[in-house]
Amino acid sequence: ARGFAALRIADFQEVLGESTVALTKLRELCFSGIPFDGGLRCLCWKILLNYLPLEKALWSSLLKKQRDLYSQFLKEMIIQPGIAKANLGVSREDVTLEDHPLNPNPDSRWNTYFKDNEVLLQIDKDVRRLYPDMAFFQRPTDYPCLLILDPQNEFETLRRRVEQTTLKSQTVARNRSGVTNVSSPLKTTPSSLSEYEVLPNGCEAHWEVVERILFIYAKLNPGIAYVQGMNEIVGPLYYTFATDPNSEWKEHAEADTFFCFTNLMAEIRDNFIKSLDDSQCGITYKMEKVYSTLKEKDVELYLKLQEQNIKPQFFAFRWLTLLLSQEFLLPDVIRIWDSLFADDKRFDFLLLVCCAMLTLIRDQLLEGDFTLNMRLLQDYPISDVHLILKKAKELQDSK
Repeated sequence: ARGFAALRIADFQEVLGESTVALTKLRELCFSGIPFDGGLRCLCWKILLNYLPLEKALWSSLLKKQRDLYSQFLKEMIIQPGIAKANLGVSREDVTLEDHPLNPNPDSRWNTYFKDNEVLLQIDKDVRRLYPDMAFFQRPTDYPCLLILDPQNEFETLRRRVEQTTLKSQTVARNRSGVTNVSSPLKTTPSSLSEYEVLPNGCEAHWEVVERILFIYAKLNPGIAYVQGMNEIVGPLYYTFATDPNSEWKEHAEADTFFCFTNLMAEIRDNFIKSLDDSQCGITYKMEKVYSTLKEKDVELYLKLQEQNIKPQFFAFRWLTLLLSQEFLLPDVIRIWDSLFADDKRFDFLLLVCCAMLTLIRDQLLEGDFTLNMRLLQDYPISDVHLILKKAKELQDSK
């Protein structure tokens, strides 16, 4: 096995060693799984997600340009509003100022600030829950964002901003005797800020980096902004780049993740846009395709699910939208994504993976009633992803 692994690494190094990367060859190699060694996976994903061009000579200038651009986004969208807020004093709501918190003008900076806060609170809630079975996202990053954590600055970080907003929206509940009782959400919600130890000044946890990436994405893409579930897409990308064994790549995990996430979202964003659900590019069409493929491959199982009125929306919506990131443990998700990113038809293979998942539990599904089958599909029982990928490949070859 060790000899085989060494051979595979050599194959990857050969393809990546050319002055122009042969994409077809690279796709073939990646489809069967990318070794973690030497940062191969991080590099391959960046090429497969169209972040790095195939001509290696262009890499260093492109990376510099993109990373500088990301710093610019940080300055404009996090640092400047933070400075403006600090200069005004957190509680100063002086109505004589031209732009003040009560200004009804839609172009008001304050208006934007409060609107952004709504998005930020949703992102914050979701990123704190990323892969709770792993300590990684709660740990401090080796490369905190110095632009933002500069001790000379008094402006607020996103975490401070969330804390301020959460404190202001204290929940006021009246009890029967008419006494108003103010309970802070910070105290009552078990999954709140208090659950995590607060890192010392100058440190930030990995989940905070993910929060920043999603916040900037939402600001730059107002048409879609932030939709719950995007955190599950950015998580495995960021984890992969932030654990890169090469420190010069690892140091820029945030910017690189942002651009790879943006490119990936450009391909799958239609799944997140409700108004497109029933169009050819929308999620309903893809869910139906899972069933029509199943009908081709295993008509008996298809008819059983139809007869029990188990619609693909009940399970395939999550499988497809989140690229299976919630069905398996993170290392397995990453292995599945090697194959998905390598798919030249872009995620057609995902439909086959979903079909394979159904056919691998066909005996249980054929025996089970509606409730039992729903439980199986909502909490998928097979954890060996290699078995699933092998089955999906068989389905692909039998076309």
